[in-house]
Amino acid sequence: MPKDFYALPCRRISRIAAVEVPVASDASAKSEVNLNKMFRSKPCSLALPPESPMRIEEPTYEGLRHFLLKMMLFYSKQSKSIRQANVIYRRVVSQVDKPVIYDVFRLERTFRTNFSMLVVHMWLCLRRLKAEGKEGIELGQYVYEIYNHDLETRVSKAGVNLLLSKWMRELEKVFYGNIVAFDTAMLPEAKQDDLQNAIWKNVFAEDGSSKLDASALPAVLAFTRYIRRECTSLSLTDKEAMFSGNFMFTPLDKPRP
Repeated sequence: MPKDFYALPCRRISRIAAVEVPVASDASAKSEVNLNKMFRSKPCSLALPPESPMRIEEPTYEGLRHFLLKMMLFYSKQSKSIRQANVIYRRVVSQVDKPVIYDVFRLERTFRTNFSMLVVHMWLCLRRLKAEGKEGIELGQYVYEIYNHDLETRVSKAGVNLLLSKWMRELEKVFYGNIVAFDTAMLPEAKQDDLQNAIWKNVFAEDGSSKLDASALPAVLAFTRYIRRECTSLSLTDKEAMFSGNFMFTPLDKPRP
């Protein structure tokens, strides 16, 4: 795959980003965060405890309502998978739509950076689901379809109403390009800084440049540690928690060290 594959779509995405008003960040909050000390603790399962109010359980019905819902295929495998996928995607959106993630990693919140965060966290979930084999891959496809629908809405809200299908195709190329870059960087034979370089190019660099800006290095390194930590933590998260969506990414308003 050509090295310039990822750079070209990034420049195109910046045209969408230009029509969105960035969300103001608290500069003082940024300066208070010591990025060099973040995300160095031992990874652990991201599963929500049974008593957590953030858990979402499958609805249970009895009697006539249960019978009618069964007739309407509410309990079919496909319907259950769609409900599970919706919860999983809500976990992704919950993480990437919070201003704090942009403050912590010193990113201006624009369509481009929001999209990049969506892709990274989708990759984390799809990678974990894929580890469960065919069942996980199928569930991941439902998650991806929900993501696509949401992304189309986000593009429209960013001001792109003409040639929407063209923009969606471009963003799909970027999505799969990023997935390949991150997966390659996580291979056992990958170099230590391959993931760091992929993150710089696909998340931080506005023009897709491969030359890392020294001023952004602390944030890039912290984000790289965050990604590695979340990846390992998700691998420690049991199948039931993953499939039901009863897990939560590390909160960044109170980040673990």
